[in-house]
Amino acid sequence: KVCCNFPETMAHVPEEKAVLTGTPIRAELLSGDASRAFALCNFTDSAKPTLLVVGGSSGSRAINTAIRDLLPELIKNYNVIHLCGKGNVDASLNAIAGYAQFEYANEELADLFALSSLVISRAGANSICELLALRKPNLLIPLSAAASRGDQILNADSFAHQGFSKVLKEEDLSDKALSTAVFDLYKNRETYINAMEKSSLSNAVETITSLIESCVSHS
Repeated sequence: KVCCNFPETMAHVPEEKAVLTGTPIRAELLSGDASRAFALCNFTDSAKPTLLVVGGSSGSRAINTAIRDLLPELIKNYNVIHLCGKGNVDASLNAIAGYAQFEYANEELADLFALSSLVISRAGANSICELLALRKPNLLIPLSAAASRGDQILNADSFAHQGFSKVLKEEDLSDKALSTAVFDLYKNRETYINAMEKSSLSNAVETITSLIESCVSHS
């Protein structure tokens, strides 16, 4: 059995029949163009690293509020790309240099990832596997148990345990906690990248294809 889930969600799968592969991601995400994203966002300071914030298709009120409250501090050190969700663009912030906000991104997402040095994200399985495949140092803010079935918390804990991610619980989210977490993540970014480089889960498509070919050749 080929499994794309994480160890904590596989307790029901007999160990001798399970192969943990990670979740396949879209190949186009691996071929983004950072220069296109820089132009799209109207950034002017190419010396600053870029922080990409992804709150999901409908956005996250808690993350959006925290990012905007901390924005004056963040833009001192980063260009900030904020995917804030449908209906959540704040027009009063459009003129702030170094800050670009969008409801969501489709074809542009690969370019935005290519430009980003750090990513703040929820902890859905697809999202975190994209971060792993792209080797993006990331801060995960999973949905709380009160607002979900708890799978994002399990995902975030798994990635933190493996050294792929830094985690900040939504209930602990504050200006100080977010500022400290982003600072620590950037300072230690190479540690996270190195851990992701060593992962066997970062190329799920190749792993699954190899397993299928192996089964066919032995059938």
